[in-house]
Amino acid sequence: MASKLIAIVAGVGPGTGAAVAKKFAASYPVVLLARNPDSYEPLAKEINGGGGKAIGISTDISNSQSVKDAFAKIEQEFGKDVAAAAIFNASGRFQRKPFLELTEEDFNVGLDVSAKGAFLFSQATLPLLQKGKASSQHPPSLIFTGATASVKGSAQMSSFATGKFALRALTQSLAREFGPQGIHVSHAIIDGVIDIPRTKEWMKDAGPEAKISADGIADAYWHLHTQPRTTFTWEIDIRPAVEKW
Repeated sequence: MASKLIAIVAGVGPGTGAAVAKKFAASYPVVLLARNPDSYEPLAKEINGGGGKAIGISTDISNSQSVKDAFAKIEQEFGKDVAAAAIFNASGRFQRKPFLELTEEDFNVGLDVSAKGAFLFSQATLPLLQKGKASSQHPPSLIFTGATASVKGSAQMSSFATGKFALRALTQSLAREFGPQGIHVSHAIIDGVIDIPRTKEWMKDAGPEAKISADGIADAYWHLHTQPRTTFTWEIDIRPAVEKW
């Protein structure tokens, strides 16, 4: 099959991953990566049913062989794949636990996905983004989802924060290396609770503007993708108006 510009989203599920996938699916075929097919199958069905093109691939983003297998399947589907955008929305398990009670396994959970996973995803997608420069209307984009923990290590969150700090450092280094090559690398600090079904009962008394809109995050990511080379943004932070920061 001939090459076609695609978008790849790692960490698909209700909320940011789904909203970003649908936003980018309006312009590109999208590849949905997640461990569990339940996370991507309904979304792929929705996108394909609406006239877009989406495929889902079960992937452990922290496992190098799983990532290699996933990108081999992408090439089978799209040929010598050329990417316009790659979005890393995967995250290690959120856990709040006293530091002296952490096991080595607990600590590695944050690093395995947020740091190692981001490394593997970046190495797999950057060559495809480089190939996309010649035919992409917008600068090929590599966007990472961060969190409050990317810049603030709260008590009892050392595993999660360590992974998110590492992710932020990786993105900054990549932005400085690949920005001059025309690849737009960005990091988004999502500072607050995202409005998804799982958080429906959270902060009920705080009002309708107390949570972050997943669709709003997707709009921000699309804006990053469409920025020209004269105005690259490395980092943005997104929060509801009432969030204390």
